[in-house]
Amino acid sequence: MGTKEQLLMLFENNKGVFFSGEDIAEKLSISRTAVWKSVKSLRSEGYHIEAVRNKGYCLSVETDILSVQGIQKYLQPVCANVELSVFPALHSTNALAREKAMTGVPDGYTILANSQTGGRGRRGRTFYSPPDTGVYLSMVLRPPHYSSQQAVRLTTMAAVAACEAIEAVSGEKAQIKWVNDIYVRGKKVCGILTEASFGLEDGCLEYAVLGIGINVFPPADGFPDEIKDIAGTVFRKAQNDGKNQLAAEFLNRFMRYYAMPQESDYVDNYRSRSMVIGKEIQVIFSDCTKKANALDVDKDCRLIVEYENGTTESLYSGEISIKMNE
Repeated sequence: MGTKEQLLMLFENNKGVFFSGEDIAEKLSISRTAVWKSVKSLRSEGYHIEAVRNKGYCLSVETDILSVQGIQKYLQPVCANVELSVFPALHSTNALAREKAMTGVPDGYTILANSQTGGRGRRGRTFYSPPDTGVYLSMVLRPPHYSSQQAVRLTTMAAVAACEAIEAVSGEKAQIKWVNDIYVRGKKVCGILTEASFGLEDGCLEYAVLGIGINVFPPADGFPDEIKDIAGTVFRKAQNDGKNQLAAEFLNRFMRYYAMPQESDYVDNYRSRSMVIGKEIQVIFSDCTKKANALDVDKDCRLIVEYENGTTESLYSGEISIKMNE
């Protein structure tokens, strides 16, 4: 860990606390000049570091920039093997995570970005990822002996973890629109995209890249016209350390389910947060659309629907999309 990273860890763990240059130099075993240079570098990255004569330096409590140090202070032991990399901006966290997966990075390797220029959702859609207002995260996962059907669990675990994290940090109720969209106050605040590679010989999962984008705060200029009526945010306005805390809470909850999927209650939690069960929906296939009633979500998180002719079907994610009737 470099000098700047050590200083940021000290500041993140003591927001609002002043440290003299001499104290910092002693704690980090560096020179006063190195302290000054590191403070200057952090300020250039947007960190609000106050400097007061006879008091020293202090990271403002209002600072909210995604960082490894800012996230780690909230992580629980279940995330001990989660390796974090945070970038100011990327084209796509999922794309970089796939590249890293092919080089052999370990299970749990996680990439985060403060913005994306090419964020993607399901079915080739874009995911609006403006600077400084969201959490854009992708994890490389290597669960042993997972089939393609079992791989669907990763998306549903992530959906439940996202809801729990949002509720824990904001106090807002979060619901799931099957299979991978999270809604707060009636608007979409989060989307999940899972991409996977399977072995040709055994058909088992080689690795999966779990991508999640969360709209944390409203963008300064609002959402683009094409999504402004459906897109929402977790918080109505900026919060102190909201992004770091939300990212960490998601990782804590997801890794708990991921570590013990057979023993956890994530399916029941997924079902209880469904916003489609009991509703009339449109099931959108590649070549047609069918009206149906959403009856339930089964133990594999398939959506059970009943069509107008009385037949029922269990739907896997990836096969269809759904639209809720107003």
